[in-house]
Amino acid sequence: MHKTEYKTLQEAVYHQTLDNGLTVYIVHKPDFRQTYASFTTQYGSVDREFVVASRGERVVVPDGIAHFLEHKMFEEEHGDVFQDFARYGAQANAFTTYDTTTYLFSSTANVRENLMTLLDFVQRPYFTDENVEKEKGIIGQEIAMYDEMPNWRCHSNFLRGLYGDHPMGIDIAGTLSSIQKIRKEDLYDCYETFYHPSNMVLFVVGPEIPERVISWVAENQAKKNYTLQKPVQRFLPSAPAQPREQRVESELTMAQPRVLFGFKETWQSPDAKERQLRETAMEVWMESLLGRGSPLYHALMDEGLTDAGFGSDYELTPWYGHSQMGGNSNRPDELVERVLSALNQYGKEGLAQEDFERVRKKAMGRFFSLLDSPQGIAYVYTAQKLRGIDVFTALDVLERMTIDHVMNALRSHVNEEQLTVSLVRPKQPRELVAGKGGTLQ
Repeated sequence: MHKTEYKTLQEAVYHQTLDNGLTVYIVHKPDFRQTYASFTTQYGSVDREFVVASRGERVVVPDGIAHFLEHKMFEEEHGDVFQDFARYGAQANAFTTYDTTTYLFSSTANVRENLMTLLDFVQRPYFTDENVEKEKGIIGQEIAMYDEMPNWRCHSNFLRGLYGDHPMGIDIAGTLSSIQKIRKEDLYDCYETFYHPSNMVLFVVGPEIPERVISWVAENQAKKNYTLQKPVQRFLPSAPAQPREQRVESELTMAQPRVLFGFKETWQSPDAKERQLRETAMEVWMESLLGRGSPLYHALMDEGLTDAGFGSDYELTPWYGHSQMGGNSNRPDELVERVLSALNQYGKEGLAQEDFERVRKKAMGRFFSLLDSPQGIAYVYTAQKLRGIDVFTALDVLERMTIDHVMNALRSHVNEEQLTVSLVRPKQPRELVAGKGGTLQ
């Protein structure tokens, strides 16, 4: 087992790659009462075209199948896996993103039993024609429910505007029509290709002694028959050079309009450290200009352009990147113009040294808070590790960052040709048209 020490943080990560290819990371936190474990495969909703590992055939699977597979993993021949975790006092969950699927639990006792349950159910698929058909109805209801949520619809439309029919523009859960095409055989193809231990990462944070955790996992994996597998061959189409739609509008039954807007990232680098620096620089200027402590944020509140839910975010991966900002607003177009004007002015005037230092210290504070959250450490560490980034070096990145890094990131990103605006308005009541007896239109 290897140990990577971060002396400034007084932290260490223990890691080992087992014979079957599974990589295990452990962060020992003796003062924690809770243990948090996540089992993640580098497989998400964008992975719809790939070579099936078992037979070497290139296939295209229906949209939403990664999320569908995540749901089905919790159903076993003997019953519901959640009951197994509950028996040992653990809370379990799972989630699918565009590039990963994660299964997890948290508990304060029976860590070994819960860890074995996690490994065993994820490595024991059980799909039948009957339970696949049943799941289509359940996920169909979930899709319909989320489609009526203003926040979700606004975000979904925003990504569709940025990426069009690229996998990033398709909802993670797929569509009502795409999930109807999913067959048991498709699920097994995806499972056998992406759920091999060599494509997965196990992360454990908590008070358990690392050597003990490794021995439990190694013993569990040695009982299972895995042959070596080549790296997954996946085919992700290039994202469009510019947004497919610069404005996407829809209506829902809701009280107040909601707007989300942002820029498609044109900057890319194969170097993970450069991406980490870029992402951190973007977060610094967004916090400085749009964060809750910024003059612009308070001005937007005072002018009634938005409410306390206004926020901003940025995401960058080896395959895609974009910024997003927005919230509720009765004057959405005015809000967009106000923020765009501030961005352009900010780009010309630059960031004051005192503001830079304030925001940088705040970011450092958030990072140290993360180290006190077992769930936060597990999620961020795993997600970034699969993108080639070591999150425990974030403090070093913040310390070597300069104002020039921040302003270069802002000026190269803010380009109105790369802008998409997503607006969801309250549905207008149907009007009664005059006529004999009246007709609703």
